[in-house]
Amino acid sequence: MEDERTFDSDLIHAIFKIVWTHRAQERARKEADDVMAGEVAAGPSKKNRSTSANTNALKLSSELLRLFVIEAIQRATTIADAEGSTRIEATHLERILPQFLLDFSVYLCSIYGRRILQGWLKVFD
Repeated sequence: MEDERTFDSDLIHAIFKIVWTHRAQERARKEADDVMAGEVAAGPSKKNRSTSANTNALKLSSELLRLFVIEAIQRATTIADAEGSTRIEATHLERILPQFLLDFSVYLCSIYGRRILQGWLKVFD
């Protein structure tokens, strides 16, 4: 049974599918434009195949999105409180967004960088 405090994995998978489909359509349009312009791709052709995600990847993505949303709300709440507002407005989110995105990317890099380093250390033991 999934933790009820996280996003539904099926919802996240549906969102990912929409993004993957949109990107595949953009790629196909770009390739068609290149062919119309007379440019030939130098590499091997890519076959259209469906993209999928396994259950653990979806659970991890759901949890990361949950943490992302919670942190953004907490930071926006701090700004709203400082201004004496009882509601979070779009401007509060806009103000926290640049630093928040930097902080979150550093956080993810530290997690994954540590795991990659641990994997490499096991290889050389």
